[in-house]
Amino acid sequence: MTNPYKNKSWFKFLSNKYIWVLLFFATWMIFLDNYSYFDHRFLDKQIEELEDNKKYYKEEIKKDLENIKELKNSEQIEKYAREKYYMKKDSEDIYIIEFEGDTIEK
Repeated sequence: MTNPYKNKSWFKFLSNKYIWVLLFFATWMIFLDNYSYFDHRFLDKQIEELEDNKKYYKEEIKKDLENIKELKNSEQIEKYAREKYYMKKDSEDIYIIEFEGDTIEK
């Protein structure tokens, strides 16, 4: 008894051992390997998040360096202390006025 599909082109294609090896290799690399496609996608997302964090922190460092440069002046130190910590001179009085429903955050 002979195989009726033996001369069909799709049967020849699927009975080729190289095709099976290629399918096995592709399946292994995409799903099962330590360096699979899905692991690479996950790692790429993490890299993008870390690069965004890096950019954010570099900008914050730049802002802080500008603030440090400004605070080397004694007048700027006094202005910062008055605005941020409500400090005053001995001869001054400070009145803090808050309105009900004020949207300004401290």
